[in-house]
Amino acid sequence: MFKVEKNSLTPEIFDILASAVGWGHPSVDEVTEALKNSLYTVCIVDNGKYIAMGRIAYGSNKCFFIKDVAVLPEYQGIGVGKLLIEDILKFIKSKIPYGWKTCVELMSAHGKEGFYEQFGFERKITQKDWCAMRLRLRNVV
Repeated sequence: MFKVEKNSLTPEIFDILASAVGWGHPSVDEVTEALKNSLYTVCIVDNGKYIAMGRIAYGSNKCFFIKDVAVLPEYQGIGVGKLLIEDILKFIKSKIPYGWKTCVELMSAHGKEGFYEQFGFERKITQKDWCAMRLRLRNVV
């Protein structure tokens, strides 16, 4: 059973997951600053092992930006990423005043756009290695 840990992402966990998905090793100072400026972070844990992460880099009632979504390769395709994004979107919905609409944006790695489209994200700008995607959310619950 996977466990969702809210606001527990550390530079050490970030480095492990980032390097596992091919992002290299960003400096501890860069990651520390990014995490400090995050509105929300989430990790997925399997029996004490951190297997996925994501964060909201900034947000307001009108716009949120999802960053650094990473799932260990051996855990991809089994619902871990879905659990992660569902948790992030639930958090965002909790911050939107009733009846308001908001924009959620992210940059998808090339070839991963279909994963985000299942949540309603639409492709906006496509480049060789990435795709800017956007989702319009409305809080009606």
